[in-house]
Amino acid sequence: MPAIACYGPLGAGHINPTLGIVTELVRRGHDVTYYAPRPFGERITETGARFVPVTSTWESMGRDTLPQMHGAELVRAMGLLLDETRALVPTLVDAKVPDVVLHDGTLAWWGRILAHRWGVPAIETWPNLVSNGHWSMNAYARINPLSPRFLRMVLRIGRYLRTQGIKDVGGFLQGTRADLRIVTIPRAFQYAGDTFTDGYAFVGPGLTERRFQAAWSPPAGDPAVLLVSLGTAYNDRPDFFRMVAESARGRPWHVVLAVGDLVEPESIGPVPPNVEVHAQAPQLAVLEHASAFVTHAGMGSTMEGLAFGVPLIALPQMAEQRANADRIAELGLGRRLDPDAVTAEELWRAVDDVAADPGVRDRLAWMRGEIEAAGGAAAAADAVERVLDR
Repeated sequence: MPAIACYGPLGAGHINPTLGIVTELVRRGHDVTYYAPRPFGERITETGARFVPVTSTWESMGRDTLPQMHGAELVRAMGLLLDETRALVPTLVDAKVPDVVLHDGTLAWWGRILAHRWGVPAIETWPNLVSNGHWSMNAYARINPLSPRFLRMVLRIGRYLRTQGIKDVGGFLQGTRADLRIVTIPRAFQYAGDTFTDGYAFVGPGLTERRFQAAWSPPAGDPAVLLVSLGTAYNDRPDFFRMVAESARGRPWHVVLAVGDLVEPESIGPVPPNVEVHAQAPQLAVLEHASAFVTHAGMGSTMEGLAFGVPLIALPQMAEQRANADRIAELGLGRRLDPDAVTAEELWRAVDDVAADPGVRDRLAWMRGEIEAAGGAAAAADAVERVLDR
């Protein structure tokens, strides 16, 4: 029975897209051990994998200090990732050597190092848009590769990598050393998708039942359901949530408002009877019934909405989400609004428009077809097994 060691970072948007893949690998008889921070234990255990908790150095950081992996924040993020990697490699390197390492490609650098140390294949999961010579996230958040701060950071990383026997710093940072990169979006959503050839498997989202979340059913009368969520990281927007709740009064919509763990649901104030407020809503259960989704356009939420054929109203909070939001609009899958200037009138006009637009429905049906054709968790597991069979 092949042994697979899986590594995930402190981030639901990086853990959740792997759950279906791991579930399928376990179902096929593979011995999967998943190392991740303790908050994700319940959802990982649900996959059937063996869960081993690790302590992230990021757990003690405030939400507003978490960095972005591009643009002006990139250098600081690289430093924090280097610190995380230095802390985790010594705690993981003495484990039983697996047949393959499966790890998050964006953040879990320690997976790359452990695979190199053990001399086993490395497969990376990418839950976001990927870059090559034809398209890059630098279009949204540029960084000067000749800036002194960036160069000093690359030198720091290079010194550490040499202690681990790795000389190709550029290849390490770009993930080109991986035997395979599994991208959990369909190729049709990726900018310049046809230009990503060898070494990439665009499998789309592989969703699970998520029994770790509460159940949800729509209210009696079958009203149109609107889900509103700004994700788990950049959601400290009580004024926005209050605006949505207050402006929903009297509208023919049932609104499910997911405000996150930084906003007290009680602080939204008295809400009309057609609004329910949660710290965290069971997103997939709500999307199954939703007619529209107001989202921060994180890739996880974007793919989940598209998998259920729900039109999206994107309110991006950061550079990666702006790229996703532009792609949503470009492909006719919804609308993009300015999160800092949106008014109640503008928001509801967009909600009503996308829900009633037959062109949007046609484009959503096309994208659902692309997602199904990508193969999801089964296609990802096939790709992992091909690496194992080499």
